[in-house]
Amino acid sequence: MSVPIVLVGGLAAAAAERVADELAGGDAAVVHHDLCRVTEGVVRRRLRHRGEDTWTVLELGHGCVSCTLREDLLPLVERLSQWDDVSRIVLHLDPRMEPEPICWALDRSRVQAVVTAVDHERWLESATGDASMHECGLGGSADDERTLAQVAVGQAEFADVLVLTGPAGRLDAAFRRLAPTALRVPLGGVEWLSDLPVNARRGRPDSAHGPLLRGEPPLHREDGFELLLFSERRPFHPERFHANIDVLLDGIVRTRGRFWLASRPDIALWLESAGGGLQIGHAGPWLAAVDDWSGVDDDRRAMAALNWDPYYGDRGNEIVVLTDGADHAEIAAALRDALVTDAELAAGLSARDGYRDPFLFTDREDELR
Repeated sequence: MSVPIVLVGGLAAAAAERVADELAGGDAAVVHHDLCRVTEGVVRRRLRHRGEDTWTVLELGHGCVSCTLREDLLPLVERLSQWDDVSRIVLHLDPRMEPEPICWALDRSRVQAVVTAVDHERWLESATGDASMHECGLGGSADDERTLAQVAVGQAEFADVLVLTGPAGRLDAAFRRLAPTALRVPLGGVEWLSDLPVNARRGRPDSAHGPLLRGEPPLHREDGFELLLFSERRPFHPERFHANIDVLLDGIVRTRGRFWLASRPDIALWLESAGGGLQIGHAGPWLAAVDDWSGVDDDRRAMAALNWDPYYGDRGNEIVVLTDGADHAEIAAALRDALVTDAELAAGLSARDGYRDPFLFTDREDELR
């Protein structure tokens, strides 16, 4: 039988350590990588198991979080899985680490839970700011471009359990919309590990082409937080969308969704923002642009068939925005103004060569995971 894995992390480092301590004991193996000197290529690894507490200094070829994951964490997990006296592996993550890429690399069927410790007083400020990880002394590599907001939101969004250091207050409304299936519990005790809901994520990532409202979050406004759903078939004009995209940064906790540009009609694009940070990446080709669907999973085929349009196929813009006081009408108007007009649409998809595209990414068709 495979050994279950519990990931414990979050920017609230002391609280995360306490949770990891409470999960230690018995036959659990607890692994922690201290990344304070990761940019120098030095990582300190701690392994606790059955009363033994061992620290090892690792010197990596490249100083980055992904190198730590690839060169040490994954091989160590596989070794521990072979030990007869290990009943559970607890990965106590450094605050710089996000659980999603780790779950991607692991056998996700073994992930029992993802736990994120949340500082109830500082999380919202972190999640809506624009400070970089480097500015906060938390850079995961020399070229780490992540913002603190992207990490704070990503850690919370992917969690099965949110452990709060104090009263949730307004955060309860935020987390009900950001991570609706996650348990929200106070710091102290780990009884919740056996109480996860049937639809808990357990390390499973969302598909870029799947439903965006996972877990049926409430759509009404509560304590200033509200979800905005933007859905339009016609593409964005690249220049106008680039000019208007800042509307997704102010008063926003999270934006995520897929979209397409008139200048790139064959490529699905994925957008994520948190606080003042925004990323755009490839999500592979639209099914309408390919002939061979043999490698397409059944869920995506079914969703495409359900929403197929005679003209657009499966192309479309589906964006969900979690706001904190932002004007929904203003956001929706800015996005609608960025769509191609009737006249531009009448020119057909062949007119794309005439559009100036200010986005810097190339037309690689590798899928965004």
